[in-house]
Amino acid sequence: MLNIDWYIEFKNSEGKRFQLALLAECEIISSVENLADTATIVLPEAVMNDPLNFENKIGRGTEVLIKMGYDNQLETEFTGFIKEILNTDSALKIICEDALFVFRVGVPDVELKETSVSKIAQYVISQIDANYTVNCSFDINYEKFTIHDATGYEVLKKIQEDTSAAIYFDSVNKVLHIHEPYIYKGGEAIYSMQHNIESSSLEYKNKLDYKVEVTVESTDVKGNVHKTVIGTTGGEKVVKQTGVLGSEAAEKLAQAILKTQQAPMYEGSFDTWLVPMCKPTYSARIKDEDYPDKTAWYYVKSVTTTLSESGGKRTITPGIKLN
Repeated sequence: MLNIDWYIEFKNSEGKRFQLALLAECEIISSVENLADTATIVLPEAVMNDPLNFENKIGRGTEVLIKMGYDNQLETEFTGFIKEILNTDSALKIICEDALFVFRVGVPDVELKETSVSKIAQYVISQIDANYTVNCSFDINYEKFTIHDATGYEVLKKIQEDTSAAIYFDSVNKVLHIHEPYIYKGGEAIYSMQHNIESSSLEYKNKLDYKVEVTVESTDVKGNVHKTVIGTTGGEKVVKQTGVLGSEAAEKLAQAILKTQQAPMYEGSFDTWLVPMCKPTYSARIKDEDYPDKTAWYYVKSVTTTLSESGGKRTITPGIKLN
């Protein structure tokens, strides 16, 4: 039988480190559809009638490291910063956010002409933390991109809204990732309905005969709206409104949307253990001995990892079937 282990460390602005000695619950939420990974650490408000008081040691901006595993074999599950500390329901909640926390500050106003997603992202990190690098494989071009009275977070959010790109941080290696949805591969994990999946709400969607018509509405520098339409006329309509993109960039975006709309996929999620390690962007091989035609590799969209007195659990949401 495996014994659950965990390690949580705080590092404040003075460089002092504090290891957490007790824990009621910890939940980590990661998704390629969210800009930030978040972690919530729940502690009892008092131990032996003595209230816990961390405010003189840690607070907003304190660095956080969370590791979990079995029998002293720990994996790094989260790195980030404390966003806030809440006293609620006889418990102390420490709300944490990954590297996006650092980018919730303003960037200088600028108007970028004939630019691209990677150049905009590079501008943001150069103004906030030049130790980060950009890994961008979905470099959509803009005719114009204006930053006015905005934080780094708001700029990245705008890019995500315009392009539907998967945007997320690798806090350990200080990398800002920007990729076409379902393309970047972070690792692999293997699951079986009969062996290491405890419960499942998965529903398979074949989509072989699914017809869709994608329209991307972009605006040129003069304010005129242009429509790029691809797919099957008369199919289910998907409309994406975006920023000041050129015709080539709008076509590239439409093709990416069409591909994800027509791919076979699982809907729902499944629960498993802390091993194997699995994170969003992983390729998960899901095997079902009762339905061998569904056995394949699937892209992992999101993972919620929890640790409590009941043990460790991952809730994994897969997406499209991978070729």
